[in-house]
This record gives sequence, structure tokens and C-alpha cells, in this order.
Amino acid sequence: MDKEEENQSQITYFRYKNLEDMLKVILFSTQSALGLTPMLYHIRYNNNEILFIETGALGGAVVHYIIENKKPDKKFVELKQLTGEYKYVEKIGSDTHCIYIPILELEESTLIFPKTV
Repeated sequence: MDKEEENQSQITYFRYKNLEDMLKVILFSTQSALGLTPMLYHIRYNNNEILFIETGALGGAVVHYIIENKKPDKKFVELKQLTGEYKYVEKIGSDTHCIYIPILELEESTLIFPKTV
């Protein structure tokens, strides 16, 4: 097994039915003791628009992803901390009850998404 295959074997993939559920992972992470906010990435992969976040630590990573119909047209997701409601926005706002998550555009990645993608 080469190094790339070994790295891939330590990755678990979770595919979500909707973005709202996947964003709950970010919401939960921000409320944990560490208070870390996972980054939200966008990549075009096998002609699919994929939004994903990566979590995990020792023992391997977890990639949480969703396949969207189209590329996000805004630069941030505004996520309400109390309700979990979200919307795409162009810039960081001033609502103190929201988390503003940048959507980072990737040109390429070494991730190999499951064959269903």
C-alpha cells in the first residue's frame, strides 16, 4: 500500500442529504470545549459541485460532504446559532447570533471521494 492509499484508508466519508444537516456539524463544533470552526470547502469533482468540511484528529479524518445542484454564488454562509437556519451571503454581517463561514474555493485536492460521486 503506497502512502496515498494509506492516507485515504484513514478517511471516513459522510454524505448528507441536505446542507442544513451538514452545517449542524459546524454548529456543534463551535459549541464544543475547543470552540473550533471547521472550514467549508467547495470543489468541482467528477462534474459535481461538492461542499465539504473535514473533522477528526488522531486515528483519521472525517469528511462531511454534500453534492449541490450548482456552485454557491456567494462567498459566505450565515448560520444562525440558535436555530441552525442558514443562507448564503456575500460578506460577513454584524449579527452576533450568527456564525459567518467562508466558502473556500479549491482548485484541486488529493481527496478521493467515494465512487458514488
